[in-house]
Amino acid sequence: MNDHQLAAQLASEAGDLLVDLRVEMSRQRLAPFAVGARGDAAAHDLIASALQAHRPDDLVLSEESPDDRRRLQHRRVWIVDPLDGTREFSTPGRTDWAVHVALVADGAPVAAAVSLPARGITLATEPAPPTPPAAAQARVITSRSRPGRLARGIADDIGAEIVQLGSAGAKAAAVIKGEAEVYAHASGLHEWDLCAPAAVAAAAGLHVSRLNGEKLRFNQSDTYLTDFVICHPNFAKRVIPR
Repeated sequence: MNDHQLAAQLASEAGDLLVDLRVEMSRQRLAPFAVGARGDAAAHDLIASALQAHRPDDLVLSEESPDDRRRLQHRRVWIVDPLDGTREFSTPGRTDWAVHVALVADGAPVAAAVSLPARGITLATEPAPPTPPAAAQARVITSRSRPGRLARGIADDIGAEIVQLGSAGAKAAAVIKGEAEVYAHASGLHEWDLCAPAAVAAAAGLHVSRLNGEKLRFNQSDTYLTDFVICHPNFAKRVIPR
């Protein structure tokens, strides 16, 4: 199994586990924080165990485990968000949450997958999704819980419609699937929030960069990324000058 296949398999398997677990916990009527905590832990354990079995020489950077600083001298590092969108996962009926699995070599993603478990979708770097057509009127994604000034400003500048979604993976997947054209963020995220979505988006032929056009780098000492944009290439020149 190559790295692309492994990323897709792990994202899908963790997603299936989370779907089943959410059904079980809804029957138990657990509090939302307990639902999210159990989902985070279960998905992390599945992915970490599988990577140890299939890629024992690689290291892992996960939202749900301590940062192993040896990764900074290691060429191959898996960057994982076992449950992207804990709040959305914990809310009955919400589908805008995801699972992220990405492999980084020398600071750049080389294989990745984003699973949208509640929708039964896994997007991966191989086979790469086709580049979606751009809509006549652009759609710019913003957060439901923290609508951003940047997204509203871009929407005003290019005459776009605002689309509200939850997790970072769900937002990026909307652009990859042609359900929106622009996802720009200037409030900061961590590498595990962005690495897999950025890799799959790039494989699909979308524009992926910092807001100033610089290349994104991963497996850095500070995992915090201040800003980025994922957008249809038709709109890149209209977004990047910001």
